[in-house]
Amino acid sequence: MAEISFLTESDRAGWEKLARGKDAYFDVERSDNSYAETWRRLLGDEHIRGIGARLDGAMVGIAHYLFHASIWKTGRCYLADLFVTDEVRRQGVATALVEWVARDAEEHGFPALYWNTLEDAPARKLYDRVGKFHPGLILYTYRRQ
Repeated sequence: MAEISFLTESDRAGWEKLARGKDAYFDVERSDNSYAETWRRLLGDEHIRGIGARLDGAMVGIAHYLFHASIWKTGRCYLADLFVTDEVRRQGVATALVEWVARDAEEHGFPALYWNTLEDAPARKLYDRVGKFHPGLILYTYRRQ
């Protein structure tokens, strides 16, 4: 089974390879500065966290999440990114990452874990197993005019 822990300075190269892989998978382009800034936030912000999954010392998965206040609940945890390499998909690594995030969130008083994904994402098989789908919800993001 994968070893999971918080990201540390020594994880930068492995993290960036996976972060860029996630972005390539979803056809997202980011600047080098964006990766550098995100890395700083992952290591230096008390509410933003990053974890890595390792097999035989090699990083094979990452998750990014953040804690935030909630109007109706004690606190919420948003799972912003979850990505594992092709070689370890369907081997329990992503499930272990989600379970780690859920435990960490609960332990820190942010028990309501949620995330979103693309309608046709292959990861929905995992998400349908570990989460609760809310049919009919539509995500809007503000568009500046």
